[in-house]
Amino acid sequence: MQVNRLFEIIYILLEKNIVTAKELSERFEVSQRTIYRDIEALSTAGIPVYMSKGKGGGISILPNFILNKAILTEEEKSEILSSIRAVNAVSFNASESEKVLRKLNNILGENDTDWIEVDFSNWGNAGKEAETFNNIKAAILSKKVVKFDYSSGKGENISREVCPLKLYFKGQSWYMYGYCRMRKDYRFFKLRRVKNLYMIEESFNMKSPKNIKKEDNIFNDEFITLKMKISSKMEYRIYDEFEDFKKLDDGSFIVTTKYPKGEWIFGYISSFGEECEVLEPQEIRKEIRNRIKRMLFNYS
Repeated sequence: MQVNRLFEIIYILLEKNIVTAKELSERFEVSQRTIYRDIEALSTAGIPVYMSKGKGGGISILPNFILNKAILTEEEKSEILSSIRAVNAVSFNASESEKVLRKLNNILGENDTDWIEVDFSNWGNAGKEAETFNNIKAAILSKKVVKFDYSSGKGENISREVCPLKLYFKGQSWYMYGYCRMRKDYRFFKLRRVKNLYMIEESFNMKSPKNIKKEDNIFNDEFITLKMKISSKMEYRIYDEFEDFKKLDDGSFIVTTKYPKGEWIFGYISSFGEECEVLEPQEIRKEIRNRIKRMLFNYS
């Protein structure tokens, strides 16, 4: 299409100082006469494209040109560039978003949008998690079913077959949200527990919710609300790890938070040692008490 070709010509001219009509005709597989007509169309539209003859001549665009006539306010331009930078920040493979960002910077003009840098990979096996992340991303975009081995919070290691719908970041971890064929329901899968993931040729036709955290009842069966009393010795962790807390007169804290159900939660609570007491729910208090008794039996 001519419109697409015209925009791509602008991209090329913005990235290169000069290009010949022959180079453009070979790239787009059209005649040089067609390229000349395209350049004339751009000039008529107000794009400052010009041609120079002789050795080293060719087609150029005025330096520092930006598309000021775009139907966007300066605030909207800045928001677009900031959004692309945000995508770049959370991506494990940022090369493609960097190309888009460079093109948009050229078109919209360089704005002061480089205000944040984020790395969501963990300190440990970041390379393996990046590979899993990119494979799931590809499966979501191509709507392909994935198979993998998964270590659940209950200590189960089961092969799963899932229609992946979304990658989700919550509580310092990446999750895949999708339809689990084994459970016949929608589930979250922590990326660090996903092993040996691969796509199969089978496609699916399911739509992802626009905003997972706003969907009714999505988290209800997967999360548990904990109420804990934590001593002042753990104050540094209170401010690092919690939002909803109240400081008592003795310096201790009452903390209320939501966590995914699973075996891991007992390991997390025990990381506070004797400085933490679970107040609610009662079934968690009871389970911790039983575990402590079993531990004491091991040392009797």
